[in-house]
Amino acid sequence: MHVPRLHVPRLHVPQLPSGLAEIADVGRDHRRGGYSRHLWQAADLELRSWFVERAERLGLDVETDRNGNLWAWWGQPGTDAVVTGSHLDSVPGGGAYDGPLGVVSALEAIGRLQASGFVSTKPCAIVMFAEEEGSRFGVACLGSRLLTGAIDADQARALTDHDGVTLADAARQVGVDPAHLGIDRDALARIGLFIELHVEQGRGLIDLGQPVAVASSILAHGRWRLTVTGQGNHAGATTMGERRDPMVATARAIVGVQAAALSLPGTRATIGRIEAIPGGTNVIASSVHTWLDARAETDQETRLLVADIDARAQQAAQQNGCSATLTEESWAGAVQFHPGLRERFARALGQLPELPTGAGHDAGVLAAQVPSAMLFVRNPTGISHAPEEFAETADCAAGVDALELLLRELLSERPL
Repeated sequence: MHVPRLHVPRLHVPQLPSGLAEIADVGRDHRRGGYSRHLWQAADLELRSWFVERAERLGLDVETDRNGNLWAWWGQPGTDAVVTGSHLDSVPGGGAYDGPLGVVSALEAIGRLQASGFVSTKPCAIVMFAEEEGSRFGVACLGSRLLTGAIDADQARALTDHDGVTLADAARQVGVDPAHLGIDRDALARIGLFIELHVEQGRGLIDLGQPVAVASSILAHGRWRLTVTGQGNHAGATTMGERRDPMVATARAIVGVQAAALSLPGTRATIGRIEAIPGGTNVIASSVHTWLDARAETDQETRLLVADIDARAQQAAQQNGCSATLTEESWAGAVQFHPGLRERFARALGQLPELPTGAGHDAGVLAAQVPSAMLFVRNPTGISHAPEEFAETADCAAGVDALELLLRELLSERPL
C-alpha cells in the first residue's frame, strides 16, 4: 500500500520528543532491566510532577480527577473537547516507549500548534491515565475503567498490591479521596473524542515498511487468577508418593495453557506471574497462585479459550490430589474503533494502513463511551513490555507530525 509522506510545512531535522529524554532516568529497574513505574509509588509520583511542570511550561491548566488521572487543558475545559494522551506507568521491567511516547508526543504536538499561532475552535486536553498496566493493583486500564464505570468502585477500592495495601489506602496516602473513586460523568461529558498515540507492540508496521498506522480494533482480553491448593508439608520428611503438591499441579496446568492456545489458532495465553505459599525452599507449598492473560479476536473465542484452560487445570489438580479455582480479575471485550473518526484521520493524513492490536489500551476502554481512535508508531524490534522495546527518532517524529496534523483538523471541525 502506498502511504503519502506526512508533511507539515516546516523545516526541521527529526528529533526524539524531548520529554522522553527528560524522564529517561525515572524508574530505571537495574535488576530487571528497563523501567518499573507503578501507581503512586516513587517513580510514578516523580513522573506526575514532571507532567505537571511540563504542561504548565506550555501554559496548560492541570487538574487531577477523582480517580487520579491527570488532565492538562489548553483553553477553558468544556464539552466537545479533543482529548489526547496515554499513560506513564509501566509493567515491571518495561520499555521506555509504552505509554510515555503518547504523552510526550501530545505535549510536543500542542507546543508546535501554539508556536505556529494556531487558534483552536474548541477545548483540547492531554490526559495521563493512572495504572494503565495494572502492575500494582492487578487491573489494567484502572484509571480509565474507573472514569467510565467499567469497574465497580467498591471492587476497585478493595484491590490490593503485593504488600497488602488496598487501592483505597494508597489513594488516601497521596491525597485522592477513595470515597470519590468511580464513574466520573462530568469528565466524560467534556470529551468529544479521544486519540491515543502509542508505540506499536508487534510487527505490523515492520512488515508494512511504514512508520505510522491507525488502529482498527483491539482483541478481547482479560486476566484470571488460578489458585491450586494442596497440602503444605516438609520437603525432606514427606515421600514423593505421599505428596499433594500444588506446584507440580500448577506446572502441569501451565503446560496446558500453552496447549489450549495452540489448539485454537489466533488465540494468545500467557502465565507471567507465579506465587507459592508459603514460599520456602524446603517447604512443599500449600497453595500456588498464577495469573493468566488470555486474548482472542472475539469475546466468544476468548471465553472458549479460558474454559479449555480451566478444564485442563482442573484435571492437572485432580491428578495430584489438589483443587483448582480460576477467578476472573478483569475483562475487556473486543473493540472496533470509531469508523467516522478513522475517516477524519484519512482526510488529515492520507490513507494510512490500519492494524488490529492484541494489546489493551485506555482508548479501548473509552471507546464504549466516546468516539476513540489510535495511532501506532513503528517499533523496529517488534518487542514490547521488555527493555528491547524501541522506536527510531524519525518514526517518533512522524508520529508527532501525524498527531499535530490530526489536532489541527479536529480542533477546527464540527463535532462527530
